[in-house]
Amino acid sequence: MDIRQRPIGVFDSGLGGLTVVQALRDLLPAEDLVYLGDTANYPYGERTLEEVRSFAFAIADDLVARGIKLLVVACNSATAAALDDLRREVPVPVIGVVDPGLRAAAKTTRTGRVLVIGTRLTTTSRIYELAASRLGHQMQVTSLACPEFVELVENGLADHPQARLVISERLDPMLSARVDTMVLGCTHFPLLARPLSEVVGRRITLVSSADETAFEVRDLLVRTGWSRPLEDGVGHLTVLTTGDVASFRRLGGRFLGGPPLDVRHHVLGGSEGLRIAR
Repeated sequence: MDIRQRPIGVFDSGLGGLTVVQALRDLLPAEDLVYLGDTANYPYGERTLEEVRSFAFAIADDLVARGIKLLVVACNSATAAALDDLRREVPVPVIGVVDPGLRAAAKTTRTGRVLVIGTRLTTTSRIYELAASRLGHQMQVTSLACPEFVELVENGLADHPQARLVISERLDPMLSARVDTMVLGCTHFPLLARPLSEVVGRRITLVSSADETAFEVRDLLVRTGWSRPLEDGVGHLTVLTTGDVASFRRLGGRFLGGPPLDVRHHVLGGSEGLRIAR
């Protein structure tokens, strides 16, 4: 198959990575996408680095076997646990969500004080602080674990009055730190943009990595000549989950702002094809 016709693979521990899928569909409408939400092993943010690395490689195996042309790790926890190893061992380009989010924050901040909210795994790994140093960004980055925010989204409570109360209780102690930019360091969190904005106010700008990640994918496709021609029409979205299909179908439609998704169940390790060497 012409590599331009191959799909882009995207994965996350659950529904959150669909925010990246939406950004990709908006920017690259001709591309076929395969999304895998590993809800059977959710939440990654409460697991060990070793466990998440194992899940990430199992998913990469299966998506590579489906003939993807590149892999998007649309999960901050999986990026923290496995991105470097995936880039070394997976036979297609691999893009994470941390660097794009930091680049967006660097463009946005006026004071250089940036707060990253994410899962426990993401924050304890210090991946954002380390990446800021590696990329040469002159920012003071502070990370805060907010696992309860993930639960709000996965339970369909993003628009519930309870969301604002939970967010306020968690963030209020940090709002005196004079940060002016908040990075949504979990792909679930853009679904909480409204209550987050209500709590933090206008002086703090929210930054999501979804759009920046989509731009990075586009730039890679342009450099390699792998972009699918626009004349091919609108690309197809395949959605897979390792967990409950009915729940994923219902909530997934909310992430993409449309009707319930066409979702199929997937068992990790069930695809035939190349197995990635460890």
